[in-house]
Amino acid sequence: VAGSVVFPGAGLVELVVAAGGRVGCGRVEELALVAPLVLPESGGVDVQVIVGAVDGGGRREVSVFGRGEGLGEDEAGWVRYASGVVVEESGEGSGVGVVSGLSEWPPAGAGGDV
Repeated sequence: VAGSVVFPGAGLVELVVAAGGRVGCGRVEELALVAPLVLPESGGVDVQVIVGAVDGGGRREVSVFGRGEGLGEDEAGWVRYASGVVVEESGEGSGVGVVSGLSEWPPAGAGGDV
């Protein structure tokens, strides 16, 4: 949209790398931008990166979601902006327990955004 500020795709990649790195999968194997993250003229955007459980090959699905700031704690309003796969940085082992015993990010029950 002309005149709008779009969050750069490289920024989404950085978010994915940071979240994946917390569970030992800081290398992006694939990432598809699903929709542009258009920033509002005022206010902010809540963003969350969800990294799934590791599969047998050391891969994890990852998704980046966003919604307008301050919409509450329910699931309403979240839009997927990117999805893909992260892999272990070293390529060795299963990746489970690499970082403080975490098997997915954010940890179950953590509540709150990444």
